[in-house]
Amino acid sequence: MRRGLLKNMPEGSYSLKFKTLARELACWDFLQLAVMLVLLGAGVLFIRTTGEQIGTAHSESFLNKQLIWIAIGSIGYIAAARCDYRKLIPWVWFYYIFSVAMLVLVLFIGRRVNGAMSWIDLGPMRIQPSEFAKLGVIWFLAAMHGNMLFKIRKLTHIFLSLAALGIPVFLIGIEPDFGSAVVLAPVGAVMVFTAGVKWKYMAAAAAIGITVFGALAANELLEIKPLLKNYQRERIKTFLNPERDLANGGYNAYQSRLAVGSGGLLGKGLGQGTQNLLGFLPQSVSNNDFIFSVLAEETGFVGAMALLTAYILLLYTILRSAFFAQDSFARQSGIGIAVLIFVHLFINIGMSVGVTPITGLPLPFLSYGGSFVVSMMLALGFMQSVYRRNILAMEEDRELKN
Repeated sequence: MRRGLLKNMPEGSYSLKFKTLARELACWDFLQLAVMLVLLGAGVLFIRTTGEQIGTAHSESFLNKQLIWIAIGSIGYIAAARCDYRKLIPWVWFYYIFSVAMLVLVLFIGRRVNGAMSWIDLGPMRIQPSEFAKLGVIWFLAAMHGNMLFKIRKLTHIFLSLAALGIPVFLIGIEPDFGSAVVLAPVGAVMVFTAGVKWKYMAAAAAIGITVFGALAANELLEIKPLLKNYQRERIKTFLNPERDLANGGYNAYQSRLAVGSGGLLGKGLGQGTQNLLGFLPQSVSNNDFIFSVLAEETGFVGAMALLTAYILLLYTILRSAFFAQDSFARQSGIGIAVLIFVHLFINIGMSVGVTPITGLPLPFLSYGGSFVVSMMLALGFMQSVYRRNILAMEEDRELKN
């Protein structure tokens, strides 16, 4: 039946459909798509291997939930990629307000996990509003900086940007989720800087920040009027030297460093990492905060470098789309998304090798956790839309010149 219908169609329809398909495929950034799929696949693989230490039934529940979140994220990715991102600009303020409202709501009805009121139960699943709020801040700042009435070189408008950033940072901080709150600081700073803020304001802000930090550090070291509580001081000391408290605060960091170091050049093999398999690196952290440690132990230096190469390619595709963007909103959004992924990457891997404090930040696309996976896939879907619009704009320019 299908052959008969196609046979009766005019020949021109074949050519038109082929050209339409070819044009559609030419507008997709397949490098970015391929890297995202590789990272998601690696995440699924190592979430599965981290489950080997606790039995199949429980480990499969983590794996199945992650696959469901990836499926949900795929729908969001395709929808965002197919949509013209410029139509989203008038709705950015609504998304921002909704994100802030969710951050307020989670303080009242949220579920406390690991000491933080960061989650909202939705039937069998939970969402973490702070992960979606990160995109809300990026898009809102990008829309604000791209507005013709907004002048980033005016001091009052800089304070408006800081207020838009500070509200969600404060709400996330009192959950408390200090890791997510800290991540937004460099994101906002880079977006304000690239928007064209005056150098003297940046220099003044840097000088104030250094002075305040230095004064606080001196106050704590000299114990003039200490602000940190004893347990907070212990955390800092344990971060600097995990071996001093291996039974408690330093245990995970110490085992993580052992896992990374024991991987050698080629690793111990998939599912054969002893730190993971024997439970020295607890499953409660091995599939999210310290999934890089599992990967490094099982695939070695080669696997770790391959992972970093994939992330470099991903950041390259995001920044490439941002720098060739047709408007300030897309450019600023791309920069914010790239910084967000980079900071997550730096802090998470830093936790695994002992150069950054343990803050609970997931590794993009690899760590177990639905909210972050979905939000990151939405972000890449948005950048895919920017890439498509860039290609179409270049085609239109060529047609006008011809």
